[in-house]
Amino acid sequence: MNTRKIAEEYRLSHWVQRMQDRKDRGMNITEYCKSEGFHPNIYYYWQRKLREAACKGLSLPTPNGETGKKNKDVPVPKGWAICETGEEAKAKRYLPIEINGCRIIVENDTDIDLVKKVCKALVTL
Repeated sequence: MNTRKIAEEYRLSHWVQRMQDRKDRGMNITEYCKSEGFHPNIYYYWQRKLREAACKGLSLPTPNGETGKKNKDVPVPKGWAICETGEEAKAKRYLPIEINGCRIIVENDTDIDLVKKVCKALVTL
């Protein structure tokens, strides 16, 4: 068991909850940080860490087969992702997810709890 990975996942999960709390309360970052008793730089640090964790798979293949480039052949509305159907989708061993401009690649052996945490983090950003 990798305790560092577990600790990092716990901290990321904690900050996802904090960011969701701020959003639910309708406060801006400065107001929220002041009410919770920490400096806004700490909030921005964890926001960056969450984005980095969510965007680790950006250089993997896109649906059109190019590596590290956005699919320019298909217009996709902001906040939406390209989904494939039919034989092409069945042949792949991964599922690309794109939220708020960050792309995650979910493979068969990817920890589903980690995917949930990352997706929640991306939605709040």
